[in-house]
Amino acid sequence: MSLFEIVAVIISFIGIWLTARRHMLCWPVCLAACALYFKLFRDEKLYADMALQLLFGLGIAYGWIAWRGDRDDSGEVIVRPLPPAEALAGLIAGAVGAIAIGWFTSHYTDAALPWVDSGLTSFSLVAQLWTARRHKANWLLWIVVDVIYVGMFVFKGLYPTAVLYAAMVGLAAMGYVDWHKAGRRTAIA
Repeated sequence: MSLFEIVAVIISFIGIWLTARRHMLCWPVCLAACALYFKLFRDEKLYADMALQLLFGLGIAYGWIAWRGDRDDSGEVIVRPLPPAEALAGLIAGAVGAIAIGWFTSHYTDAALPWVDSGLTSFSLVAQLWTARRHKANWLLWIVVDVIYVGMFVFKGLYPTAVLYAAMVGLAAMGYVDWHKAGRRTAIA
């Protein structure tokens, strides 16, 4: 445990909390968290998660733009349903990505946990895309991913980060409830 990791945990928690509340400030805060975790994961040889932070940066830019342009009359970000075909395509892409990244990192790097790290990375990208597209199902995928992340971070001795991801499970549940209510209001209007 380091002061650096604790700062990364705090900033990440704030960013996820803001995302669950559908607050536009989530995007720059999450971008700062990505930069901090990029360094932390590089130091811990979790290369797929390190690369994930770069891709999250791109996803954050996309989400920031998408959320700015799709709000209701009160300024609230609109929650959109996830079509079944898009859900299936996302899950298949997550599985294919996990296999491809896992194979690469297990053969060409000294990654500490290449297959687990790669699977979590791939499905995190799917969840990030669903978040940017404002699908409430993103929170269900984040719950599954974050539960597994907790175990990986405990195994790696990154205890503050494990606690963060455990808290993120709760934030994801809160986000799902909030976004579900918002989606119902949008459907009624």
